Amino acid sequence: MTALSPAAEYARAQLFFDSKAFADAALILEPLVAAEPDQLAARLLLARSYYHSAQLTKAAAELRRVLEQDPTESYAQLMLGRTLERQGRDAEARPHLRLAAAMTDAYA
Repeated sequence: MTALSPAAEYARAQLFFDSKAFADAALILEPLVAAEPDQLAARLLLARSYYHSAQLTKAAAELRRVLEQDPTESYAQLMLGRTLERQGRDAEARPHLRLAAAMTDAYA
């Protein structure tokens, strides 16, 4: 059996995510992100997979890594704010939510 290419693995993870199998999507994405840490799309999908599977500490860590690489990623700002809210960390969440709203009207 041959290994799938990174693009095929990403597509497979996206299918699991779209099917709401978030923890399974995360398991597929973890080695992809480890192998290609600068691929923000994979890292953001991993963060979303963690968020939706209630792995909030991991989600926050991945979102912070996305923002380290691209501070203008408004969706990551929004997701980090929402992740912190779900953890009951409203004061920490507020600046991220405000920044996301300032960056993208749809998040206001």
